Amino acid sequence: MKSRTRARAVALQVLYEIDLTGHHPGDVLQQRVEDARAEGQNKFSPESEEFARLLVFGVSPLASRIDEVIAEYASDWPFDKIAAIDRNILRIAVWEFAISAQTPVQVAINEAVELAKSYGSDTAPRFVNGVLGSLADHQHILAKIFKEMG
Repeated sequence: MKSRTRARAVALQVLYEIDLTGHHPGDVLQQRVEDARAEGQNKFSPESEEFARLLVFGVSPLASRIDEVIAEYASDWPFDKIAAIDRNILRIAVWEFAISAQTPVQVAINEAVELAKSYGSDTAPRFVNGVLGSLADHQHILAKIFKEMG
């Protein structure tokens, strides 16, 4: 697994846990990074840790606002029916392409679909792809919304 892909997986695990439990993001991130390093199959580099940290502390404070935007611009999918794991996959992808703007839209979507394949239900990859495809159609509007938020 590529280092950024692994970092996204760790960030997803952290965001999922804090979403469900309210645990402190820093504590959860530290534990997940330690777990990733202990697995040994893929070395979890300092760069991977930094990228995971960037995702967690980028997404976490904006989660409710990202949720509002997803609900508004992907209205074919009732937001309150989205599984917690899928919700966090969507948050990461939206943050990457609409807020940080460091990841090309198609890369963010592809990475999100891969996370959905690994962590979601059988229908999650198609669902994530569909929602993000709808959001990608509004990429510039989303970027403007988040930029205006400061």
